[in-house]
Amino acid sequence: MSKDWNKRTKLVHGGTRRSQYNEVSEAIFLTQGFVYDSAEQAEARFLETGPDEFIYARYGNPTVAMFEDRIAALEGAEAAFATASGMAAVSAALTASLKAGDHVVAARALFGSSLYVLEELLGRFGVEVTFVDGLDLDQWRDAIRPDTALVFFETIANPTLEVIDLPAVAELAHAVGARVMVDNVFVTPVHSRALSQGADVVIYSATKHIDGQGRALGGVILGSEEYIRKVIEPYMKHTGGAMSPFSAWVMLKGLETIALRVRAQIEGATRLAEALQGHPKLARAIYPGHPDHPQHALVMRDMGMGGTVISLDLKGGQEAAFRFLNALNIAVISNNLGDAKSIATHPATTTHQRLSDEQKVTLGITPGLVRFSVGIEDPEDLLADVLAALDAA
Repeated sequence: MSKDWNKRTKLVHGGTRRSQYNEVSEAIFLTQGFVYDSAEQAEARFLETGPDEFIYARYGNPTVAMFEDRIAALEGAEAAFATASGMAAVSAALTASLKAGDHVVAARALFGSSLYVLEELLGRFGVEVTFVDGLDLDQWRDAIRPDTALVFFETIANPTLEVIDLPAVAELAHAVGARVMVDNVFVTPVHSRALSQGADVVIYSATKHIDGQGRALGGVILGSEEYIRKVIEPYMKHTGGAMSPFSAWVMLKGLETIALRVRAQIEGATRLAEALQGHPKLARAIYPGHPDHPQHALVMRDMGMGGTVISLDLKGGQEAAFRFLNALNIAVISNNLGDAKSIATHPATTTHQRLSDEQKVTLGITPGLVRFSVGIEDPEDLLADVLAALDAA
């Protein structure tokens, strides 16, 4: 594969491995094991595997390897490991990288399940976690210690769409030798510059934009060859959580069209954001790509676009939010995002419901907040649907 290819070409051809039949579409190697020509070959394979040598699907599989190679080429990473879900990627990356006595600094605005891993699971095993306001560089500076092992944050926070200054936080973390790990799902791999901006480890829920069509769960961890092979791979081999071959094939098909889908989604999100600013039924219309967003300049500098999600804070609280959701005709009510279909979610009662009322207030997850993941429908149809639903609210 040529490293000189542009992203859209890599998305279609990167990492392709053809069998002896020279198939056009990537083959699904739907097998959990592999046969050896001899006992000696089996022994040698277990001692050291090459790029096209496989042992067991939990360790690696040709279809999964194609997905890993393609997403690594797209991200500009040396290596990748595909996982069964986005949270499998988050939990594995954190757990495999830390040990008892380590110190982590994390942004407070995180997906509820990520907060659970940091607050509950890691704490049980002796990892100390300090939470900060991710937008406040002074809080990062004060919290990062000489013994800090890792910093973790979402580049665009879910669901409040706050945007953290990745290069600035990475500089602070690297000054003490800490690893920088980011959940980059809202940015999408199409627009990611995370590794060049200081991230050491980048995580995606492939369930979102990579599949983008509501079909399969998946995740991926990207980083250096040494980190993936020496830290992540041994952990995943012995704990499970690897991506299935069929899911990897679905993700490969998703990567072929992700650039086209994300472009259409951003177009729709931008149209909604422009039209909904100042709407009388809304306390806020939050979109990083709109000039009114507090981190708009940072977003344009680091990502060049505002993403595929807009958050709407209805003035009437939960009652108004529910009326709005129930009045939508095009957008569906669900808890995924990054799909070809527009999806509306009420975070306070679904994805972030386990948080205390105090945590929700701190994070800005109000009773009226609706996360609206823009699909690839016609932007004018979407806008008409949202305006009609706001009238009903």
